[in-house]
Amino acid sequence: MIDMLILAEKASAAKHMAKAFGGTTGNVGGKTYKIVHAHGHLMEFKEPEKMVATEADKQRYSSWTDMQTMPWNQADFSWAKTYTKAYNAYTKKSKSTRADVAAIKAEAANAQAILIATDNDPSGEGDLLGWEIVNAIKWQKPVYRIRFADETPKSLNKAMQQMVEITDQFKQGEYLKSDARSKWDFLSMQLTRISTYAARQAGYRVKVINQGRLKSVIVLKIWQQQQLIDNYVKTPYFEAKFKDPAGHIFARKLKDDARKQAARFADETSGQADVAQYTKSPVTNIKREHKTQAPGALLDLAKLGSLLAQQGFNSKEVLATYQKMYEAEIVSYPRTEDRKITQEQYNELLPVVDTIATVVGVDPQLLTHRVLRSKHRASSAAHGANRPGIKVPKSMAELAKYGPSAQAIYKTLAANYLAILGEDYEFDRITAELQLYPDFKTGFNVPVKLNYRAIFDDTEQVATEVKSPSAVVGPDAAPFMYQGANPKPTRPSADWIGKFLEKHNIGTGATRLSVQAQLISGKNAFINEKRGFYTLTQPGTIAAVLVRNTWIGSPSITKQLFDHMDAVGKLNEAPAVVIDSATKVIAHDLPLILNNSQELAQFVGKQSAARTTKKYRPKPKAQGQYQDGPTVEFNSTWSGHKFSAEEIRSLLQGDVISFNATSKYGKTYTATGSLKQQTFKGKKFWGFKADFGK
Repeated sequence: MIDMLILAEKASAAKHMAKAFGGTTGNVGGKTYKIVHAHGHLMEFKEPEKMVATEADKQRYSSWTDMQTMPWNQADFSWAKTYTKAYNAYTKKSKSTRADVAAIKAEAANAQAILIATDNDPSGEGDLLGWEIVNAIKWQKPVYRIRFADETPKSLNKAMQQMVEITDQFKQGEYLKSDARSKWDFLSMQLTRISTYAARQAGYRVKVINQGRLKSVIVLKIWQQQQLIDNYVKTPYFEAKFKDPAGHIFARKLKDDARKQAARFADETSGQADVAQYTKSPVTNIKREHKTQAPGALLDLAKLGSLLAQQGFNSKEVLATYQKMYEAEIVSYPRTEDRKITQEQYNELLPVVDTIATVVGVDPQLLTHRVLRSKHRASSAAHGANRPGIKVPKSMAELAKYGPSAQAIYKTLAANYLAILGEDYEFDRITAELQLYPDFKTGFNVPVKLNYRAIFDDTEQVATEVKSPSAVVGPDAAPFMYQGANPKPTRPSADWIGKFLEKHNIGTGATRLSVQAQLISGKNAFINEKRGFYTLTQPGTIAAVLVRNTWIGSPSITKQLFDHMDAVGKLNEAPAVVIDSATKVIAHDLPLILNNSQELAQFVGKQSAARTTKKYRPKPKAQGQYQDGPTVEFNSTWSGHKFSAEEIRSLLQGDVISFNATSKYGKTYTATGSLKQQTFKGKKFWGFKADFGK
C-alpha cells in the first residue's frame, strides 16, 4: 500500500515528475508514491439521447432536424460520462480509453489517496480532467491537488510542499468552473444542430456548421469586416495643410464631424479656393521634450501566434510546436493567462539571459537593466507570461527537431523577454505651430537611443514617428492642398482578430489561438489563412451569416459568459448560473438562425461545386419490428452478403447470426454479429454490426 497515487495529465508530464521525485515510485516529502498518467480527457459526456430515461426523450434528443425539441431541458440529463474514443487516422480505427481508466483504477486500489497533478490551466481544464478519472473509478478516499508553474524539478518539488486537500470536488472552484463550461459547451451543440439544419434546408450540402462561444464571435466579426471591405467606396476629400522645407506637415486636429465638414471639401475646386485663403507663415512655439519609454508587455500566446502568422506559420503549427518545446523545458507553460512575471521567475532566468541572447543573436551588452520593472512584475503568477525556459538550446539549429516554427517561436519569445532587460527607449518629442494660424500644428519623434527597441521592436505601441526625421523645423511653412480619402477597412488577420478579442477581454491568449487553430483546420475549415490574413470559406460564411444578431455571435454576451465562469471559479456564483444561460441563448437564437438562413443565398451565393457530395445508389432495405419494440429499417445486404428471410427474422429478434462475407480486399471470412442501432457522422441508423472480437 502506498500513500498516494500521483495522476499526471500525460506521459511527458509523468516523465518529468519521475525525474523530479526520483523515479516512477519512491518517497517524496515523507510519503510513498507511484506516478500514473492520462493522455488528455479519458472521459466525455454521453450522447444526449443516452443521458435520458424515457424512450420519448431518447427520440427527442437524437433529432438533428426537429426544431421543436429545442431548447433542451437540461434537467432531463443525467450528465453521465463514458470512455473517450480517439480516432487513429493511420489505422483507420477508433480506440476507447476504457483500458486506460481500468489501469489507473487497478493502481489506485493500492493507494491511500490520489494526488491530481494535472496542468494548472486558467480554465480549470486540468482539474476537470483529473476529477473525471477520479469519479470514473468511483474513488471514495482523500484527493489532493498540486499546482506548478512548469515541469522543472524545482517547481514540482515546491508544488509538493504546497499540496492541498480537495476531497469535496463541489467546493473546488477550478473544477466547478470547468465542469460548468463543459456542460455549457455540450448544450450549445443545439446551435450546431440548428445551424446545420438551417443550412441544409436552404440548399447547402454542408457537413456540419459548428457554432460555439468563441468560434461564432470570430467568424461573425471576420464576415462583418469583409462586408465593410466589399462595400467600401473611396470618397476623396481636399483639405488645406502646410509644409515646411524639411517636409514636416502642419495640420488641424479635426476630431469631431462638424470641424471635418468645415475643413474638408468633396471637390478639388473648393479645396483650392480654401487653400488660396492662406499665406506662408512663420513657424513658432517650437518645443523639444526629451522622453523615455519602457519596454512593452510580454507576449501572450495569441500575440505570439499573430506575429508568427506574418512569417507564414499558422496557429495550429505554432501550438503543436510550442507544446513540444515546453515539454523539453525550452519555453514556459503555453496556456497561461499571465502577462507579467514574479520576481522569483525573473531571478530564475537571470543567470541564463546572456546565453539566450547569444543564441538568438542579441548583443548581451544591451541587457543592462537588471532590475525588474514594476510594469512587468506581478505579486503572484501561477505560470508567468510566455517566455524562454531555463534550458537554453546550444544553437537555433538545434530547435528544428521540434517543428517548422520552433526557431521563429524561440527567437520572437526570447527577444520579447530580453527587451525587459534593455534600457528605456529614448527620443525627443518635437512640436510646433504656425504663427499666423496656430490651429495648424506638427509633432514628431526623433530617436535618440533605441536601447530595448534594438532588441525587440514594438513600434506599433509608439506614437507617430517619422523615419529618419529632421529635427529642424521651419523657419516657415507654405500652404498646399492635401488630397485624402476615407480609410479603407482593415483586412482581417490573426493579429486583427486577436486585438479585437483582447479589447473585449474574451478568453485568454492561449484560448484565442487554440480556437483560431480549430477554425483553420480540417476539410470543414471555416477560415482560410495566408500569411496571417483571414478569409472565410463557404462553410465559414454560412456559419457567420446564420449568427447575425444572435447572442452566440455577440462579443458582449460572450464576455458576460466568461465573467460568470470566472465567478464560479471564485465560488462567488453557483454553476447553475452558467449552465442555465445556455438555455436562454438557445431560446433567443433559434428563431434568428432559422430566419437568417433565408438570406444565405444573398450573402453566400450558390452551393460550391467543390463541396457537392457523391450520389450513391441506395441499397435494398429490410424492415420490421425489433424485439416487440420500434419498427426499424436496415440494409438487407452486408459486405457482399444478402440476408435471407430467416436471417432477417433472427436479426429482428435480437439474435446473433453468422454468415460468409467478403472483405474489401476480396478475402472470404465468417462474419458474426447482430442488429444494432449505430451512429455515423452524428446520424443514428439501424444495421448489422459485426463482432470482430469473436
